[in-house]
This record gives sequence, structure tokens and C-alpha cells, in this order.
Amino acid sequence: MISIAEAFSILENLNYSLRVVEVSLLESRNHILAETLCSPINMPPFRQATMDGFALSLQDNLEYEIVGEVKAGDIFNQVLKPGQAIKIFTGASVPHSAQAVIQIEKVSVENSTLKLQENIKPETNVRPKGAQISENDIALKKGTFLNTAAVGFLAGLGFDKVKVYQKPTVAIIVTGNELVEMGNPLPEGKVYNSNTIMLQTALLNANFERIKTYQVGDDFKSTKTILEQAIAENDVVLVSGGISVGDYDFVGKALESLEVETLFYKVNQKPGKPLFAGKKENKMIFALPGNPAASLTCFYIYVLPTLQKYSGISASFGLTLEKNITHDFVVDNPRAQFLKALVSNEEVAILSHQDSAMLNSFANANALVFLPEGKYEVRQSDKVLVYTI
Repeated sequence: MISIAEAFSILENLNYSLRVVEVSLLESRNHILAETLCSPINMPPFRQATMDGFALSLQDNLEYEIVGEVKAGDIFNQVLKPGQAIKIFTGASVPHSAQAVIQIEKVSVENSTLKLQENIKPETNVRPKGAQISENDIALKKGTFLNTAAVGFLAGLGFDKVKVYQKPTVAIIVTGNELVEMGNPLPEGKVYNSNTIMLQTALLNANFERIKTYQVGDDFKSTKTILEQAIAENDVVLVSGGISVGDYDFVGKALESLEVETLFYKVNQKPGKPLFAGKKENKMIFALPGNPAASLTCFYIYVLPTLQKYSGISASFGLTLEKNITHDFVVDNPRAQFLKALVSNEEVAILSHQDSAMLNSFANANALVFLPEGKYEVRQSDKVLVYTI
């Protein structure tokens, strides 16, 4: 059995082989950019009106002659003389012969005569060419997370394809003769399979969408066959259950027979002690505890940062925040603990129902409080380490 710090160190120092793919701009969302992109154009590509109003060729007089109009997408080819104006709409190209735009609320119109309430300064309500970015300037750097705004920004510059780091495909294997699928009657002695959809949801919420699911009963041959298939078809394999040392726990034996390299097995923590991490070539295998809360805890603490590293994200294992705890808490445990908790108003409270099989408190949690092993008491307002989830 190893310490949590040792498990983190092993995973942190793995060689994560990153694959670069070119995808459509829509497909690039929630990926990491694998190239530095320079703008092919100025943005905006012309002097742009920021208001509905009138573009003016400035003079000292407050009266102007209206000689035309220009809406977004059109251009006005005539040269304005001082004292002339055109009606203009937000986003439209401001003629070079116009020095300012006055918003429509600050003028009055009589036939073709425009009257200003006061003179305005040059470049008022005019967005300069290249105000957002100039041609050939860096638009986004390699390593940028492509969120909604980033995708929109690149679209505005005319990009339709970009190179990103490919996300791993993930397999979920649940084991156990006791499992029944949702929607079916529940025979005595059976339990519903909650871990598959729970882990699927966790993956989808973290923007990992290429998921395959498998289910296997408690026998060695089937377990080995499904594991071999999942490893061949996916980059990361998550096994739920069957990793302990009971008579009907065959995952460990199957992994060994498939020559999966053991990185570590069993971590000095609660919940999630029987956690397994291994590799086969460039594939990563995690065997998670079967108890739902323990499985989900290990996902957040170990699996998610691993998946992020496979995706080009600069993730860190053991990344915590310090929060003041709202109550006293007595620790008496030879193993370090990850406790379901709720952060509110920059404070944290440890929830009830901490059993590794219980998800009801996890459903209300947004954090895990980390408490080292030992015998001691945490007092109200003491700072504790918190993983946000």
C-alpha cells in the first residue's frame, strides 16, 4: 500500500503521449489548441460604427446635409464634404471621409437637414480598423482552452479548422453478477447498476464524450475477454468493482494475465483503498472500487487529472484550496480521508453519510475535504484542504 503523495507522483511523472488532430471549429470546442494561431485579417477589417446614428464630415456648424445612408454589410463610395452626413447603422463601414459618428438620440432631422445638439470630437463612436487584433498578430497561443468565446473569436477571424490535442477514448467496465439495469424489477439480493451512468455523467460533465461501456459477470474468462477488448478499443479503461481479493474478484488476475504493468495497487486512503492504476503500452487502466461513493471519489482525485493530461491540459494532482471549516470534527483514522463536503460563502462543512457506498450526500456535495491520517481534532474556523468537484 502506498501513500496518496506517492500515487500522485507516479501519475504526475508518466509520459503522456499527446495526439494532434485537425478538426472543424465546432468540433474544437472544449479542446486544447495544439498550434499558435495568427490573425489572417484585421478585426474589425474596416472602421466600424459602434452606434446607430449619422457619420459626419466634421465642421464647426451644428447643421449637416444628409446625402445618403449605409447599413451593415454595405459601403458608401462617395466622398463626404465637410458639413455632409450619412445615416449609418451599428457595425457598418464608416467612410474614410467621415471623422465621427453621432448617435441618433443626439440629433434631430428635418427633411435632409441634420441638427446636432453639440459638436463632437473626431473618432467618436468609431471603432478603428484592427481595434481588436491586427493582421498577423497572435490570435490564440498553443495550449489555449477553446471555450465558447475562443471559438467565436476564431470564427470572426475566418478560421474553419484548427489543430487540437485529441481527447482520449474512455471505456467503463462494470463487474458483478449482482447488477441489474435501471428500469427492470429488482430481485432479492441484487442492486441496480448505478456506476456506469454515474461515471458516464462525470466524464461528460468534464467534456470527455467518446465513451464506451461494457458489463461483465464474476468469472475470470469473461473478465479477461472484456478487459482485452476494452484495452484494444480505448485509450483509458475504467473498471468498476472486482479489484479486491475476494473469491469472485477477477479483475486483478485478468490484468496480470494481460500483462498490464502495475503502477500501484492500494492507496492509504478512505474511501478508495483498493485503487489500481496500470499501463499497457500507451493505454492507461484504472480499477476503481465497486462502492459508488468510493468509485466517484477516486475518479475526481486520480482519473480526471489523468484524462486532462492526456488531452493537453496542464492539470495537477493534489490541487487543493484552503477553506475555513464551519464546525468541529474529530479524526481517528489510520488512513487519510476524502470527505464529502459543501463549500458555501468561502467556508466548508463536512456532510453526513460518509460511507463509501452512499451517494445521497455526494449528491449535495461540491467538494471533498482532505484530512490526513491520525488522531486529532479539527476546530471550527480551522483551515482545511479542499478539492473542488
